Amino acid sequence: MGKVSLFIYVTIALLLLLLLSKSPNKPHSNRRHRRLKVRSSFNFRPTHHEPVPFDPLVADIERRREDRQWEKQYIEHAHHELSHNHDAAPGEEAQPEWEDFMNAEDYLNDEEKFNVTDRLVLLFPKIDVNPADGYINEDELTDWNMQQAERDVMHRTQREMETHDKNKDGFVSFAEYEPPTWVRNTDNNSFGYDMGWWKEEHFNASDADGDGLLNLTEFNDFLHPADTKNPKLILWLSKEEVRERDSDRDGKVNFKEFFHGLFDLVRNYDDEGHNSSHPSDDTMDAPARQLFGQLDKDGDGYLSDVELLPIIGKLHPSERYYAKQQADYIISQADTDKDGRLTLLEMIENPYVFYSAIFTDEDDDDYIYHDEFR
Repeated sequence: MGKVSLFIYVTIALLLLLLLSKSPNKPHSNRRHRRLKVRSSFNFRPTHHEPVPFDPLVADIERRREDRQWEKQYIEHAHHELSHNHDAAPGEEAQPEWEDFMNAEDYLNDEEKFNVTDRLVLLFPKIDVNPADGYINEDELTDWNMQQAERDVMHRTQREMETHDKNKDGFVSFAEYEPPTWVRNTDNNSFGYDMGWWKEEHFNASDADGDGLLNLTEFNDFLHPADTKNPKLILWLSKEEVRERDSDRDGKVNFKEFFHGLFDLVRNYDDEGHNSSHPSDDTMDAPARQLFGQLDKDGDGYLSDVELLPIIGKLHPSERYYAKQQADYIISQADTDKDGRLTLLEMIENPYVFYSAIFTDEDDDDYIYHDEFR
């Protein structure tokens, strides 16, 4: 059955390519005006959620690039003395890295080696699996984005694990773990210092089996608690929200503290259209009080960490939230007949949608980079 499906896909793809080649308006004729770029904006303190690459091959190239940047920044932050070692002829060392970077971009922009249409034809049957009906729906595209995101996240976790696992036993103890440089270099009065993100309470909550060590899965939860299924860590997230929002330090969240901060996050999460408008406090007061009342189970006028649990997933969106957001945007841009799903032809006719994160278009003023995936 699998061979038959593959044969059908290949046959359809060949027919589509033949039709496109004969068409007077070739959908990818604008490729010469657009150049694929390898993203290179790695930061130890990311300010927003980056969209994952649609194409695993591009993702692999970006991961290799990020690894180089991570290694360089890690040496500068953790081993400052090595980054200023002039005996190592740094200029000569940096040149091969830049050449590799440019070679990667040249590869992506070589139609013979990396043809976007051919890549879409290859990837389509890998996404169209549930069901394999010749269409890609929102769930299938979300699952695909999740696969790419999970691969990226685990790659970064393994990289961090190798750094912190000093005795190379496959586990990280709290003694081995070193907080990020921005935490180590702050004083007791700095913003965020009193939050528990890099403290032992966070570590212990991530330790699902309670053995005092974090394995790879637990360490991944430690670094990315929004995606955890560990009840201890989810409760810790709620405690952190109370600690951060509790301006009067009474150990709970009153309505004012809830309204100015938490409610905005919930509202933004629930806003399907991701509307960036800012309604007045007066118009939001009633729905905020309604939600506050629903969460305040004991009716004491305050929210405890346990009472915040029902909305913790909205305060800390998971990778699946962003994967769905990205899938919705892609379908909205490439779904020509507006039936809520994508055909292979629609994907081929709108390649920039799937590679928008790495397309640049210096010659076309009408092209705008979309960054709706924050």
